[in-house]
Amino acid sequence: MNKIKANYLNPLSYYKIACFLKDYMNQDTVIVCIGTDRCIGDCLGPLVGTLLVKNEFPLPVCGTLKDPIHALNIEKKLKELKKAYPISNIIGIDACIGDVDSVGEIQARDCPVHPGKGVGKSLPKIGDTSIIGIVDSNSNNDLFTSNTIRLSFISDMSIVILHSLIHAYHMFNESKTRK
Repeated sequence: MNKIKANYLNPLSYYKIACFLKDYMNQDTVIVCIGTDRCIGDCLGPLVGTLLVKNEFPLPVCGTLKDPIHALNIEKKLKELKKAYPISNIIGIDACIGDVDSVGEIQARDCPVHPGKGVGKSLPKIGDTSIIGIVDSNSNNDLFTSNTIRLSFISDMSIVILHSLIHAYHMFNESKTRK
C-alpha cells in the first residue's frame, strides 16, 4: 500500500496530498464522501462533499450534508453509484479513529476506505483510492459518543482535503495536456 500522511496544520499539507492524488485521478474519477452530519466526528466526508459541490468541483461528487452516504444507506447508494458511473475510479473519503499521536493527520492511500471499521461495523469497502482524516483517538473508540471533537477542527480538516482535491485535479489536467 502506498500512502502519504500530512497533518492538517501544516500549511503545505494540501500540496503534499495533491501530489499523491494526481496520479490516481482520471476523467472517470468520482469522489465518494462517507459519513453523517448527525455526529460531528463523522461529518468530515459529507462536509468535504458539500464544499466540493459549492466550489463547483468538475468531477462527480457523492455524499454531502444534504444527501449523506452513511451506514444505513451505503449499500443502496453504492448500487446507484455503480449504475450512474459504471466505469468509475472512486476516491473514498471518510473520518477515522487512530492513535492519539495521529489525530489531525490526513492520509491519502492507494486502497479503499473501510467505513465503520473503527466502530466495529462491517460495511462495504469504498474506492480504489482513499482519503482519511484521523479525527479522534482509539481511547474513545466511537466517533458517535465522543463529545470532545470540535466542529472547527473538522471544518479545518475538510478545507485542507478540499484544497488537496482541487489542486490534484488541476495537476492531473496539466499533466494530461502536456502529453
